[in-house]
Amino acid sequence: MSNRIKALLRKEIMDAVRDKRSLMAGLYYALFTPLLLAIVFSAVINKVTNPEDIEITITNGSDASQLINYLGDRGIFHSDQSSSLKRIELVIGKDFSAQMNRSESAEVTLIADQSEDNLRSAISRIRNALQGYSSEVASLRLLSRGINPEITRPLKVNIEDQSTPDSKGGQLLGMVVLTIMLSVFISGMNLAIDTSAGERERNSLALLLSHPVSVRQLVIAKTLAVASFGVLGLVLVMLVSKIVYPFVPWQEFGFSINISMKFMVVTLLVGSTVAIFAASMQLFVSFMAKSFKEAQTYLTFVIFVPMAMSYAVTLDFAVDELRWAPVSGQLQALIDIAKGKDFLVFQLVVSCLTTLLLSFALLLGMEKLLKSEKIVFGL
Repeated sequence: MSNRIKALLRKEIMDAVRDKRSLMAGLYYALFTPLLLAIVFSAVINKVTNPEDIEITITNGSDASQLINYLGDRGIFHSDQSSSLKRIELVIGKDFSAQMNRSESAEVTLIADQSEDNLRSAISRIRNALQGYSSEVASLRLLSRGINPEITRPLKVNIEDQSTPDSKGGQLLGMVVLTIMLSVFISGMNLAIDTSAGERERNSLALLLSHPVSVRQLVIAKTLAVASFGVLGLVLVMLVSKIVYPFVPWQEFGFSINISMKFMVVTLLVGSTVAIFAASMQLFVSFMAKSFKEAQTYLTFVIFVPMAMSYAVTLDFAVDELRWAPVSGQLQALIDIAKGKDFLVFQLVVSCLTTLLLSFALLLGMEKLLKSEKIVFGL
């Protein structure tokens, strides 16, 4: 690296550090996203594993004492007090007791508005409880006639789970790795806009180009500065993730999410190539914009493309070709490493090289742009 590039890189980093508000705005994501995700995951796991009691309106419950007791054992009670779940009503048929005694089908009606999101979980629990009671009564009726209830289940399926606790995370693990990778794009975005469209608005870009430095040296220095902050965000998000995620009770769902040292080292190496691509892409788009606000608008949409590709990899129906694509290929490899699975090194190498080639093309594009007076002066 030439002395001029080093001097320009030092200048870009010092300018970024002076603007603490802009700097922290980019790093807030890396610092607080893992913490917020850990809080959300903990709340969801706690709600699923320790469900609250459901209070509903039960009509004609006196004719079905056994059913009421069965529901009560599963946290479903009748209450006369008003609550949001009172909009769920379970109506017991008037002949329920007589029909049960005659071993006939007794009718119950569940009345609720299933379009309301806050009722769906409760409705599902009540429906499952009713189906469980129905199965138990059916088995008792068969036993009373000397018939083994197993006759109604001709096929017994045994499933041997060969997954490991690290690989069971699946979708959640993909989300965790995705948030780590996105820090590369978000952490340096403000700097990319400020050092391109921002400098042009302050008329310092033309002044900088008047110095005895080549356009290529300027482009390389700006790209390395933005990429360095992307890597800084990557390191921060991994450190915070390693601290907070062990406090999430993943074991309640039978899996674990472990940010190992091996994962962190590989992520840092792979993420560096993504950081260079993110920096070159953001700078290229920002130079194309005519103002600071316009650059912010463009980047909001442009950054969605690699984000969408990365998220697509975490889905079960993702096409295999995404494993070879830039960004998404690196993300898939990191997910496999986090799960403790084997991954194709060749695929990862191809994905990284493709990412660097795209970055090089964007650097050449920026060099060409900055030789135009329209771009430099925003005409």
